[in-house]
Amino acid sequence: MDRSANPPRSSERYLDAIADADTFPYWLDDVDEPDSNPTAVHNEDCDLCVVGGGFTGLWTAIIAKQRDANRDVVLIEAHEIGSGASSRNGGFMDYSLTHGIANAQERFPGEVEILEQLGRENIAEIEKVIREYKIDCDFERNGAIEVASTWHPENYTEELKEDYSILRDLGHDVVWLDRDAMNAEVHSPVFTGGLWAKDTSALVDPARLAWGLKRVAQTLGVRIYEDTRAADISETKSGIEIKTALAKIQAQNVALATNTFKPLLRKMNKYIAPVYDYCLVTEPLTAQQIESVGWRNRQGLADVSNQFHYFRLTADNRILWGGYDAIYYFGGQMDKELESRPESWAMLSSQFFTTFPQLDGVKFSHMWGAPIDTCSRYSVFWGTHHKNRVAYAIGYTGLGVAASRFGGEVMLDLLAENSTRATRTEFVQTKPRAFPPEPFRFIGIQATRWSLDYEDRTGKRNIWLRLLDRLGLGFDS
Repeated sequence: MDRSANPPRSSERYLDAIADADTFPYWLDDVDEPDSNPTAVHNEDCDLCVVGGGFTGLWTAIIAKQRDANRDVVLIEAHEIGSGASSRNGGFMDYSLTHGIANAQERFPGEVEILEQLGRENIAEIEKVIREYKIDCDFERNGAIEVASTWHPENYTEELKEDYSILRDLGHDVVWLDRDAMNAEVHSPVFTGGLWAKDTSALVDPARLAWGLKRVAQTLGVRIYEDTRAADISETKSGIEIKTALAKIQAQNVALATNTFKPLLRKMNKYIAPVYDYCLVTEPLTAQQIESVGWRNRQGLADVSNQFHYFRLTADNRILWGGYDAIYYFGGQMDKELESRPESWAMLSSQFFTTFPQLDGVKFSHMWGAPIDTCSRYSVFWGTHHKNRVAYAIGYTGLGVAASRFGGEVMLDLLAENSTRATRTEFVQTKPRAFPPEPFRFIGIQATRWSLDYEDRTGKRNIWLRLLDRLGLGFDS
């Protein structure tokens, strides 16, 4: 008898749930995707050339035109606008520029208040542009809950309570949720508490946000070329030249916003490790299924383990569920084939049904993967080159949907040599520690992943993690 005709055993349901899913980002499965722009086929001259059409590049171009409407700005993108990490993430827009308050306190203890203020101002400016230009990106500012659960030891919960106290003292609208209060918000047998920060974050459809920012940039007069890969950068007597396959772009200044993709400046390579993250999205939930989960306030959620999950509702009441399994490939490999990893999707599916057993029978419609531009301080950093004519912002480590605007703004200030609250900070003026060369990079990252898993199971940081703490290296988020 054909086995497919038999009902699946309960132990296999998590596999059946992903069997028919499209291996394609849910956000890009949209009939409203805009038409592509032409490729650059003729030489161009401009004041500013932005390389990269993700969030950082788009915001850089927009802010440049907002500051000076007469500035001639060209943006080039190797593929389509927003086709990289900007449209393949979970759509979490967090105010933090430093990947959380704990990371800010550890690395920039004297600048926590100013970085908090800059982060709040940054997300407010994003919301202003979304509303002013009527960008249809399902923007929901419902806050986020960091969830304490049975996935991790109890001491993680105590650390989360410390974060609650810090955020409260900094004036944030935060609520501590005990087990009952947490389950009143979102129902799960594994949830034991949570920190609900009501004013720090929003949810968006990231692809629609990128497409909306493309429209805004063009409305302001930015010339955008797609399918135009930057192949080389060099200094000339009159400025900086960007070579593409068919054209040369001569610019007074260049802003590099290339995320995990091979940087034009080789020295950037040592600071970045491309780590692949994987994600699932369910089919739309029925009214009864939604009722079984609760989630009336539609917050974004993430658990607080080192190997953490992030999850949220979409506008059409699907659940996006991703994270946990961060994969680094030897030599920093990046390839389209690496975006597919069935074993990661299967593990995520199993963990999903452990978290939400009441959704047994739900299937996933989409699953995908994408690289994250990870650096050793877990937050964006900057640099300049070619006598301050070229600037870059990179290293968001998975939290760049909002911080990318700040990254672009600071790049412009560095190019103009503006002294601002931001550029005067150690946060902007310093870089993370570089990763070691291969094979030590690969060995170190694998040792770190094993050690973080050990800490998630025991609550103890082993000698390897303690060494990384002293060196300012590692992955702890």
